[in-house]
Amino acid sequence: MTSPPRRLPGEGTAHTVEQSAGELARLAMARMDETLGWYRELSAAQRSQVGLVAQAGISQFVEWLRQRERHAPSAISIFANAPQELTRAVSLRHTLDLVRTVVDVVEARATSLAGPGDEQLVLESVLRFSREIAFAAAEVYAGAAEARGAWDARLEALVVDAVLRGEADDSMQSRAAALGWDDVAGVTFVVGRAPLAGSTPDAPAATVDSLRRAARHLGVQALAIVQRDRLIAIVGGTRDPLPVVEHVADRFGPGPVVVGPTVPHLFAAGRSARAALSGLTAAVAWPGAPRVVESDELLPERALAGDLPARRRLLDRAHRPLTESAQSSQSPLLETATAYFEHGGSLEASARALFVHPNTVRYRLARITDVTGYDLTRPRDAWAVRVAVTLGRLGGTGATPGPAVGLSDAGQPAPVGRRGLEESSNL
Repeated sequence: MTSPPRRLPGEGTAHTVEQSAGELARLAMARMDETLGWYRELSAAQRSQVGLVAQAGISQFVEWLRQRERHAPSAISIFANAPQELTRAVSLRHTLDLVRTVVDVVEARATSLAGPGDEQLVLESVLRFSREIAFAAAEVYAGAAEARGAWDARLEALVVDAVLRGEADDSMQSRAAALGWDDVAGVTFVVGRAPLAGSTPDAPAATVDSLRRAARHLGVQALAIVQRDRLIAIVGGTRDPLPVVEHVADRFGPGPVVVGPTVPHLFAAGRSARAALSGLTAAVAWPGAPRVVESDELLPERALAGDLPARRRLLDRAHRPLTESAQSSQSPLLETATAYFEHGGSLEASARALFVHPNTVRYRLARITDVTGYDLTRPRDAWAVRVAVTLGRLGGTGATPGPAVGLSDAGQPAPVGRRGLEESSNL
């Protein structure tokens, strides 16, 4: 059913309102300067832009008064000439303050502007048109927020990609600054499997948004992207990322969520990324790995998978302190660790093999914990030290452990050259 035409005010009223448009705009600007503190803080250019928006709104209202359409025209054109930057300087709440001020000014002048019998009609028209402006303002700001969100998402993807590539160049620094990450300290790279594909194409975006919101709720910053089957997050602003990652772990898919080492700033995050990605690849070798696991907890698996930095770190942590103790006046910790491994973790059998009292073995095991941080009475720690000792001995024989077959130094698939193919064919 077609709505009846809107009743128009008399020609005299419409003419008076039209003649008073400039005066109404001037009064509205004066009222804003008097009552709105945020308006007084704007620059001259921004105040001029706000004034143009107010004048456009009043002009649209005057034009609408002469038309018979029941509904006000789309007031989106009121904001058409406003630059995008204005939505950053003037919030939606401020825009509604502007609308409210203009409405108050027109309402105060309605009696003097309207002809006899048109007073109520002018008031109703003002209220109806102001509602349209409010909805249009919300639409403009929603569009601006969506555009900023899409742009920020692209910047995030570029920054994360630069971290993955280890490219801390000027372009990365400018993008990080645009995202507010140039001064963020305490940065950690986190990676896990992406959630199983949802029924909607925007499921990855929803996952990333949920992770960011959860991180902000904990008072930290987060960059996040879904890259193929991986969900990657860079957490900043904390030196203790584990509680944060445990809180957001349900946003990841099945399997372990690997936390790289914390680095001072975003431009050093490549090291954290390499460790975390290596850990995610190697985690399959530890079926009992916890849901959230630090990359250093996966040093044995990473070393066996051909991660040279992990191998060096494991040797530094577990093998070198044991060999140094054997060269000093301290107790022979490497010999004790070897005997303990060879006799299945039995104190008595180890003591017999070493010709010492079991309490001496206990003391040496405690010393091993002190110098390496690994407790050999725990199966997982014993495994890590045993791998370190094995790798250290291989290095001592001149058979320098190289990357695992088919892996480069970084643990990635390595190209096979012609010589390698020829050697393989002769086997």
